[in-house]
Amino acid sequence: MSLKYNISFLDKCPIANNESSEQAFKHTLELVKKLEILGFSRYWLAEHHASEQYASTSPELLIAWLLPQTHTIRLGSGGVMLQHYSPYKVAENFNLLATLGKNRVDLGVGKAPGGMPVSTKALQYAVNPSQKGTFQDQLTLLNDYLQGKSSLTVYPKVEHPAEYFLLGSSEESALLAAKLNWNFVFAAHLNGDIEKLRKSLQVFKQKAPQRTAIIALQIIIAETEKHANELAKDLEVWTLELEDGQRFKVLNKAMADTFAQQANKKIISLVKEPLTVLKGTAQQVISALDQYYQNFPVDEFILDIPLADHKQRQHILDLLIQHLTQIKHAVAS
Repeated sequence: MSLKYNISFLDKCPIANNESSEQAFKHTLELVKKLEILGFSRYWLAEHHASEQYASTSPELLIAWLLPQTHTIRLGSGGVMLQHYSPYKVAENFNLLATLGKNRVDLGVGKAPGGMPVSTKALQYAVNPSQKGTFQDQLTLLNDYLQGKSSLTVYPKVEHPAEYFLLGSSEESALLAAKLNWNFVFAAHLNGDIEKLRKSLQVFKQKAPQRTAIIALQIIIAETEKHANELAKDLEVWTLELEDGQRFKVLNKAMADTFAQQANKKIISLVKEPLTVLKGTAQQVISALDQYYQNFPVDEFILDIPLADHKQRQHILDLLIQHLTQIKHAVAS
């Protein structure tokens, strides 16, 4: 990359209309190979459950599938939804992947459920809530396993361990990442609160200046600003609060109603949030990234294209890279 910062990509393996999961995975492979050639730093896979929209239910399995089909790009989870799993099993999985990956594997961990209450209940069917503890308890235990701080050894032992990233959108998450000496990813693609972004990154860099700070952002690029706005017009994000105090991000009101019904809880509030989508021409999007880099203590960006159509996503990347190439040639001359 010719820019001052690294660029990575977050993929949810979207399933477009009239396409199959197999086709979605074919697109995934095409995309990661393209991004590797273009010099992207990382390719991360999200975790979503019981969804007709996304095929990525298990980032670990997709990472294992993609490792032998790539060479230089780092592959990771964006992220493992830790509340569903044994920290010991997650540590085993990523030690194994790191052994196979030859210093190319990232472990990103998130707090969200990655699905609706019915799928969460199914995933946690054999989990004892009284023993699970808080998310901080779970992440600390995972860290102890990965760092060899537990009396229970994790095998296989690994020469080049995965890089560790906590995904979050609050100062609390930033402080937890710094406390554990993990890298931090602020999910600005789900939380458009600029002040929260600023404070979270500031506190993280104050506490852990040597660690990497990443901002996750959605992008929509087209030949004209008008066309980009049309592509982005249906994108929304809402914060749903239930009567038990839990909060969740949902994509629309219908999803909020379904979520509450499945959880058998009343909705206390449903607030439409400011949505961080960098949209416009490639020049406008790169200029926006430059502004983020200048205004926040950030080392890297991980980009999400919130569209399902594979050709549209490819075209957006082509427009982005064409502009980056022009910048590179201008700098060189």
